[in-house]
Amino acid sequence: MSDIRDFDETDRRIIELMCVSSQGSYRQLAKQLGIHPTTLIQRVKNLESKGIIKGYRAKVDYMRMGFEFMGIVQIYAEGNILNVQQSIRELPQVIGVFDVTGECDSVAWIACVDRDEFSVAVKSILEIEGVKKTNTLVVLNMIKDPFDFVPDVHGKAGSPE
Repeated sequence: MSDIRDFDETDRRIIELMCVSSQGSYRQLAKQLGIHPTTLIQRVKNLESKGIIKGYRAKVDYMRMGFEFMGIVQIYAEGNILNVQQSIRELPQVIGVFDVTGECDSVAWIACVDRDEFSVAVKSILEIEGVKKTNTLVVLNMIKDPFDFVPDVHGKAGSPE
């Protein structure tokens, strides 16, 4: 596993810029970074080979697409939790599945277009073998979208200014 402290300033800036927008051309990004486009391409390929950059995709506003019923489902399981998590992962309404510590065994983030689909999604989780019970939290508003997260690649968070 890599540590952000192991990367030089150029790699850190590449990661930061790619998190903000990977839509620009290599030429545009290289100009912002003050490096040659070939250097940028080599560095990006290196970050991809290390699994740091895992792909590129559009940032979608699920709410504007009509997925207005979102929830966080806490899952209490017995038996093989990995099998339970894999089964939950396969459900089409699931945005993410998290293996957690604490009261529950796993947490799923779901998005649905209406109340009926939301109900079906929660009940589908309950029907999975090994799921004892769930506790569903309905998302009223998303204050910060997790896809807006840009890592503090310069290590300034929490340090006094």
